[in-house]
Amino acid sequence: MTAAPTPTRYQALILGGGDPGDPFAVSHGVAVKCLVPVAGQPMALHVLQAVQASGRVDRIAYVGPTTPEMDALIDLHLQDSGRLLDNLAAGLEALGADGSEHGRALVITADIPMLRAEQLCDVMDQAESHPGAGLLYPVVPRSACEAEYPGVQRTFVRVRDGSFTGGNLFFFDPGLAVRFLPRLREALAARKAPLRLAALIGPGVLLRLVTGRLTVRGLEEAVSRLLGVEARAIITPHAAVGTDVDKASDLALAEAVLTQR
Repeated sequence: MTAAPTPTRYQALILGGGDPGDPFAVSHGVAVKCLVPVAGQPMALHVLQAVQASGRVDRIAYVGPTTPEMDALIDLHLQDSGRLLDNLAAGLEALGADGSEHGRALVITADIPMLRAEQLCDVMDQAESHPGAGLLYPVVPRSACEAEYPGVQRTFVRVRDGSFTGGNLFFFDPGLAVRFLPRLREALAARKAPLRLAALIGPGVLLRLVTGRLTVRGLEEAVSRLLGVEARAIITPHAAVGTDVDKASDLALAEAVLTQR
């Protein structure tokens, strides 16, 4: 009998920083929103527990303020620079990720407390089918979000294959991150300037995207060209992957879901 392939091991970078003046955090008396209590504990602690319980992560780096309970699950604690991509770059560097000894890097935001370990493992299993990709990005169909959490308010992008919301985790080949992070900075800087964005991804791609005629595969190809690495989307049915908590209605949903568990 052929032995089952050994699952890929990961190192995780959890992004828990934020704006100290964020009204949502201030209203709950905490430094950043990822420390807002959900079902009796900081939302970031739920994420840390899910990552650890997956059994497939060797090291965890965390960016942002923490609590003693969180510190017990963190291997590397990094200060928040206040800028997402700077935190990402610093975190990957601090992990010393080289893509061989420690495997792929899982980057995950600390504001998706409804994520369960088995859901994370399922997405990891899907990532196994794209071994050559430098960037993997889960997306969740609108139908899955609305079936799991009726009435949930998310931002959906319509393509020919359906409507999707972006996930709040990524998989990186750390050895390639240095190649695409500068291009990613450029793309994010241009996201509110249509002409600059069109120049980066191509006006034809942008037109097909805004008219809903772009396919998931076409979007993968456009992002791959933009970043200079193979980028693939992972379509997952797990709504928790794409449901972050950043307003009162999200918090009420997370409280209800986690209290029932």
